[in-house]
Amino acid sequence: MFAGLLMTALVAYLLSGNENVLAYFSAHPYAFFIILIAELILVFYLSARVQKLSATSAMLLFFIYAALNGITFSLLFALYTSTSIVLTFLVTAGMFGALALYGYVTKRDLSRMGSILFMALIGLILATLVNFFLQSSSLYWITTYAGVVIFSGLTAYDMQKIKETNIIGNEDTEEETKEAIIGALILYLDFLNLFLYLLRIFGNRD
Repeated sequence: MFAGLLMTALVAYLLSGNENVLAYFSAHPYAFFIILIAELILVFYLSARVQKLSATSAMLLFFIYAALNGITFSLLFALYTSTSIVLTFLVTAGMFGALALYGYVTKRDLSRMGSILFMALIGLILATLVNFFLQSSSLYWITTYAGVVIFSGLTAYDMQKIKETNIIGNEDTEEETKEAIIGALILYLDFLNLFLYLLRIFGNRD
């Protein structure tokens, strides 16, 4: 997960200050949506086919996905000051670490909470799509704070789920590597989404 975040951050950093990249996406907005679609395809494909892929192929797809996220984040980073991005990252890292630790050590069963959060996530996606057309400021902030709550809860839930589904006895095998890749992908998505919603709150525009 850390390596994936590092890949995303590196690509975003290298491209965010490149005026040619920004000019290209300004002139070709469809390219941005093509990348978003490619990211979705990669996530669903990797999640569904990981058991049929080799560990090397699965890892390669994970890093390709992380790099594509770096491209989309470079456009986002161009909108905010570097100070607010760093501050938001530190806040996200602190929250994520505490929530993941809680999910790992708690004896409480979080499975019921996970079901509720999944339904809330569907509602969040629908509300975001609706607001794409409405452009409501109130709905924007409602979805922002809801997103922080939902992905905070999912971080703890997913960590507990990863811990519980870890198969004992497959240490140093390809299956263990695949488990690690899927676990990394899940937590990577939780971290990035939590970061994005917090950036809405703490981010200062250039």
